[in-house]
Amino acid sequence: MVDLGRQSLVEAEGIDEGDIVERIFDAVIEQRLPPGTKLSESALCEAFGVGRMRIRRALLLLASREVVELHANRGAFVASPTPEQAREVFEARLALEPNITRLAVQRASEDDIAELNRLLEMEYVAHKERRRHDAIRLSGQFHTALAQVAGNGILIRTMKELVTRTSLIIGLFGAPGLSDCRDDDHAGIVGAFHTRDAEKAAWMMTLHLKHIESHLQLNAKPREAVDLVELFAQRTV
Repeated sequence: MVDLGRQSLVEAEGIDEGDIVERIFDAVIEQRLPPGTKLSESALCEAFGVGRMRIRRALLLLASREVVELHANRGAFVASPTPEQAREVFEARLALEPNITRLAVQRASEDDIAELNRLLEMEYVAHKERRRHDAIRLSGQFHTALAQVAGNGILIRTMKELVTRTSLIIGLFGAPGLSDCRDDDHAGIVGAFHTRDAEKAAWMMTLHLKHIESHLQLNAKPREAVDLVELFAQRTV
């Protein structure tokens, strides 16, 4: 049961649906919320200490980003892509991302390259320290950062959506041991920035995406249930 006193206090302190959306979104990207997980309104109310209307608004926002699917009389679920949708996502990434990478190399400033190196180092440390969730998050940030360096707002929004969908796909169809991008692939791509070799960077991105896709197992498999209250109580302050 939700503690109404605590609920009122937390709402008064300013937690809103935007905060809830970002925390659920991060949990999906980091694969702590597997595809198909039921997002119980009552459990989310308890986890965040807010009322049902705020949770429902957050779920509607997540549905608009295609992170959540809403089913009449069944509730909300983390999106669960089909094998065909998985193929379409990688087809889209292969069509877009090598060109995004090519543009990024051509337009990158020295500060941009320094930021890519910083992300690369953070990702390397996360892998080394076996911080899987951080490694997944940083891997996605690396790919969206390339679109930011390319300087095209439409491509940035598109890449954020594709990165989210890819995380869902890997969570559902990833072979054992496949949790995110390999940081050495990213290192090779950044190396091409240092030599200003746009064609090499684009080619390496193509190989990188094909490597990830080749390790998918496009058949559904059971997922463990997730305790939403416990999950969102683990927020790092």
